[in-house]
Amino acid sequence: MKRVLPFAVVMALLALGACARMDALGPSSYAAVPPADPTVAATPTEQFASATILDFLSPTAVPRLSDQEKAEAASAQYYALQFGRPGAPRQWSGNTGASGTVTVGPFVKVNERDCRDFTHTVTIANAQYARAGTACRELGGDWQVVATN
Repeated sequence: MKRVLPFAVVMALLALGACARMDALGPSSYAAVPPADPTVAATPTEQFASATILDFLSPTAVPRLSDQEKAEAASAQYYALQFGRPGAPRQWSGNTGASGTVTVGPFVKVNERDCRDFTHTVTIANAQYARAGTACRELGGDWQVVATN
């Protein structure tokens, strides 16, 4: 019993030290910042504002999409670039019948930035509109089109 007690005390102190460190540096410190604060990371759809998604879509398709469809396209584009497997399509569909598919290539380092080729195809009333290009991740996490084909 004498050996167990000091061991238990040491383990408890280590656990408390870890909790204090997590409290000072961990995710709980982010919870205190109100969502309206510009330093708080936006959701992927907010991060990929409609002005940005226009760069990823065919200019012919954009005026035919609803705001909800632009948001769906932005979310699919963001997740495909951020997490997508090369060649695996990410699909989306909208509220007025438009749909789309985003396909990305492998990550490539260009000037210390992650870049990927992409193809975003939008289907509206059985007509397809495609845009292909290369996007790179900026320091803040946003993806920016650097070239279109």
